[in-house]
Amino acid sequence: MADLQDDIPLATEVGRDDGLPDGPRPAGPGGGYGPPPRPAGELLERARAVLAAHPVADGYSGLPWALRRLPRYDLELGESAVDTDLPRMREGHVGALFWSLHLPDGPGRDRPVTATLEQLDLVRTVVGAHPEGLRLVRTAGQVIDARNRGRVAVVLGPAHGAALDGSLGLLRVLHALGLRVLSLAGTAWAGASGLTRFGEEVVREMNRLGVLADVSGAGPATVERTAALSKTPVLCTRSAARALRPHPANLSDQLLAVLGGAKGLCMVPLTAEQTGPAVPDVADHLEHIRDVAGPECVGLSGSYDCGTVHPRDLADASRYPHLIAELLSRGWSETELALLTWGNVQRVLRSADFTARAAQHRREPTAPPRTTGLDGP
Repeated sequence: MADLQDDIPLATEVGRDDGLPDGPRPAGPGGGYGPPPRPAGELLERARAVLAAHPVADGYSGLPWALRRLPRYDLELGESAVDTDLPRMREGHVGALFWSLHLPDGPGRDRPVTATLEQLDLVRTVVGAHPEGLRLVRTAGQVIDARNRGRVAVVLGPAHGAALDGSLGLLRVLHALGLRVLSLAGTAWAGASGLTRFGEEVVREMNRLGVLADVSGAGPATVERTAALSKTPVLCTRSAARALRPHPANLSDQLLAVLGGAKGLCMVPLTAEQTGPAVPDVADHLEHIRDVAGPECVGLSGSYDCGTVHPRDLADASRYPHLIAELLSRGWSETELALLTWGNVQRVLRSADFTARAAQHRREPTAPPRTTGLDGP
C-alpha cells in the first residue's frame, strides 16, 4: 500500500468549513501554502483501505447483556435493536471484539458468579448460532486465524473481579471456559489503597494463566501497583485522557505515563461522556494519549450496546471509517493507524500468551485461603 502520509493536509477536520476561499491554503504557522484538504469522500475511501488491511480490535462491547432482553435476534441478517451486528461490523471493518461480561446495576450485582457464568453461556450460544460470522478465540494466533477465515474474533472479557468471589479456583475455572480479561476495579482486594496481598496473588495467577488485567476505573494506587507487578501489559479498556475531559474513569497524564512505561494499552471509549460529542473530540484524546504514553499504548474501545451516548457519526459499529478519516486528515501514518486499530491489541495478547507458557513451566497453581479482601495492602 502506498505511503499514507503523502499529500495529507495538516490538522484538517473532515468536512470542516474553515472559512478560507477555494485554492491553496496555509499549511501551518510558518505561513507556507499547500494543497486544499482532501474531500471527505476521498478520506473515507482511504480510511476503508487502511481498515481493510488493519481492522479494528474493539476493546469493549456490551452486546451479551443487550441481547438478554431480546426475545429473538439474528446478528447475521442484522439487528436494529442493538448497536452491533455482523453487517455493521463488516462495514466498520471490525476484526476482533472484546465481549464484556460486566455486571450492570440492579439484578445480578448480588450474585456476580452466577451472572457472569450466565453471560458466558450466552456468548457461547450466540457464537455457536453464527458460525459463519463469529469465532470464540483464546489466543493471539486464533485471532489471526479467525480474521483470515473472514470471521470476527470474539474475546471473552472483561469480566468483573467480583466474579471470583475471593477464590483463585474460580479464576482458573473462568479461564478454562475462555475468559481472557478480568476487571479489577470495584473489588475489595483492589481498592483506593492499591492491591491487597490477595489482589497481588490474583494478578500473579492471571499472568500464569494468560488472563489480562483491566484497570479501567481503578484508583491510581491500583493502576500503578498492577502495572509494576504484572509480567504482561495491563489494559484500560474504557479510559480516555483526563487532561481533556475530567471524567472519573479517564486517566491523568501521570497514569498514562505509567501505563506507557509498562507498555500497557489505553483503549479510548467512543462515548460522548468520556471523550466529547464529536469525532474530532475523540481524535483529540487519541492524539493526547499517543503523545503522552506512546503510539504503542493507544487503542479503540467502541463501548457499543452499553447504554451510553456516542459522538456524532460514531453511533454504531459501522462508523469506524469516519474516525480513521479524521486521523488521516491530521496526518496519522499508516503505521500509527495499524498500531491503533489492530497491532497494539495483538502485541498485548501475544505477550500474555508467551508469559503464560513460560510461567506454567516454573510455577504451580497457587491456592491461598479464601479471602474477604480485608487482608491489608
